[in-house]
Amino acid sequence: MTTEITPEQAQQDLVEEFELFDNWMDRYQYIIDMGKALAEFPEAWKADELKIQGCQSNVWMRHERRGDALHFDAVSDAAIVSGLIAVLLRIYNDRKPADIVATSPHFLKDLGLDKHLSPTRSNGLNSMLERIYQVAGQEIA
Repeated sequence: MTTEITPEQAQQDLVEEFELFDNWMDRYQYIIDMGKALAEFPEAWKADELKIQGCQSNVWMRHERRGDALHFDAVSDAAIVSGLIAVLLRIYNDRKPADIVATSPHFLKDLGLDKHLSPTRSNGLNSMLERIYQVAGQEIA
């Protein structure tokens, strides 16, 4: 089932939500809270081939085709990283591969994540994004 809201609208909605917070401590807490709401990720899925390389913390991501869309599940052992996963999934999950590939992650700049994440977290976020784009690109090919 494809999500009704477009990836662009999902990014805009996220930016508007973040504007409700006055400071980055509150924004970090919101990101962490988003991560706590991630779908269950069974221990059996925490396999080496699903582990994202380039993340300081442990991150596992799996995907499956559901009709014409790609569904992703992911988890991290770090609270803030789980929240970043939730942000990514909100924009890219349950979308057609072509829509995923066509969606630029401008929310990183719009939210200020490009300036407020540590270099290691930024690298991890980029590694997760690369995996999403790689999977979508392979589905198109």
